[in-house]
Amino acid sequence: MGETPQGPESTWRAVNARRLRRHRLLEAEAGAGSSDVAAVAGAICGAHVQVLSAAELSLALRLGGAGGGPAPDASTSDASTGGTADRRDVRRALWEDRELVKTYGARGTVHLLPTAELPLWCGALAALGEEVGTGAGPRLLTGGQIDALAAALEVILADDELTTDELTEALVEAVGPWAGDPVMEAFQGHWPRWRWATALLAHRGALCFAPDKGRRVAYTSPQRWSPGFEPLEGAAAVRELARHYLWSYGPATPAEFARWLAAPKPWAEAVFDALGEEIEPVRLNGVPCRQLAGDELADEHPVGVRLLPYFDAFAVGSHPRDLLFPGAAATRALSRGRAGNYPVLLVEGEVAGVWHHRRSGRRLQLAVEPLRRLPGTVRSAVEEQAERVAVALEATALDFRIGEITVGPHA
Repeated sequence: MGETPQGPESTWRAVNARRLRRHRLLEAEAGAGSSDVAAVAGAICGAHVQVLSAAELSLALRLGGAGGGPAPDASTSDASTGGTADRRDVRRALWEDRELVKTYGARGTVHLLPTAELPLWCGALAALGEEVGTGAGPRLLTGGQIDALAAALEVILADDELTTDELTEALVEAVGPWAGDPVMEAFQGHWPRWRWATALLAHRGALCFAPDKGRRVAYTSPQRWSPGFEPLEGAAAVRELARHYLWSYGPATPAEFARWLAAPKPWAEAVFDALGEEIEPVRLNGVPCRQLAGDELADEHPVGVRLLPYFDAFAVGSHPRDLLFPGAAATRALSRGRAGNYPVLLVEGEVAGVWHHRRSGRRLQLAVEPLRRLPGTVRSAVEEQAERVAVALEATALDFRIGEITVGPHA
């Protein structure tokens, strides 16, 4: 691997504006051609489901028809007819139309992904193997045991939706008592052995999430979401995923790509090298990066105001962090250097505050803590964004305030 060529200099404002547009976050693009939930999820490389309601909000706020104004009666919402999008549009795409699938994506964490892209994601993440999806701690399963679990799941989940406990019982019966050994440390308790490989099994296409049964998580087969589904060949899938990433987040370094996937940096460098002339060198803030070949930047400035929820893909995946989270934002809106643990206020494409909301029946209480003085026009735009959040969350009334927020970061 040779050194990355320097390439021409790209300006932060142009790079940031392009990312905002591709993430459906530019105000000028709100409500224009964004009614396809799966297309929106694909544009951001999936919505992180650390908090399901936040993932639903991330997508709903990007859907066509979502605009400012007073929160209407939620029963009038209909994105497909030019109304205001809300989280029901996301749920419909996930659980009824099955255009989205809830499964393990980047960093071995749960995401909402376009069902049509599941072969790509499974092919690429399975190629990474245990580098993504098992976390810290001792290895609890052999390769042969993982193979046995995958084969059993293909039969067990073919036409069923099972909770974790139900699935544990079925796996013990299918492969042996070792699958249910309570040896995986979790939340001051112990989970059955098979759960150590849950993400790996999802990456292999052996399971995905089904609708919860009450408060219990349930699983099913991806074949029920996409009949005939097969993961793509690993090397080709990895290269295609890297192209997806660079379209959404480029220019980027191999180290940033590795961080986004929770993958080894040398592996990411090799992936970039394998793309050859499909990518080209540029500099961003003096740092050598890569972007898709011919992906020219317009000379434009980020505009508008946005409220992004917990773990929004734009905040989590965009770099350099010191430019996206300038000044006080690096301290107030990051948690030990990690993005996503606070909902953030974006002003002209940069983090300018944090926010928090709380529901009381159909009433939404939403507070915004700016990190600098907001001009009157910006303050009005922030309140309009709060109204959009209320609509997306199906609230019929909004209590909005500007002021300090004492709630800490999400774990």
